[in-house]
Amino acid sequence: MIKFIKNFRKDEDGAVTVDWVVLTAAIVGLAAVAYTQVGAGTSDLAGEIDTALSGVSVSVPAIGGSGSS
Repeated sequence: MIKFIKNFRKDEDGAVTVDWVVLTAAIVGLAAVAYTQVGAGTSDLAGEIDTALSGVSVSVPAIGGSGSS
């Protein structure tokens, strides 16, 4: 039984799996934080653009002319 415990303690196969799970969880967490930050910034920027463009008037030039051929 003691030999089994010593071998189990030396075995590193499961440790690699745990490393990958922790690394993947960290990447997913960072992506979630980045997504919320970009979403908030985009919403604020859209509001500022809406405010800036709401007071602008656009004149459309007439296309054509006197019609002489």
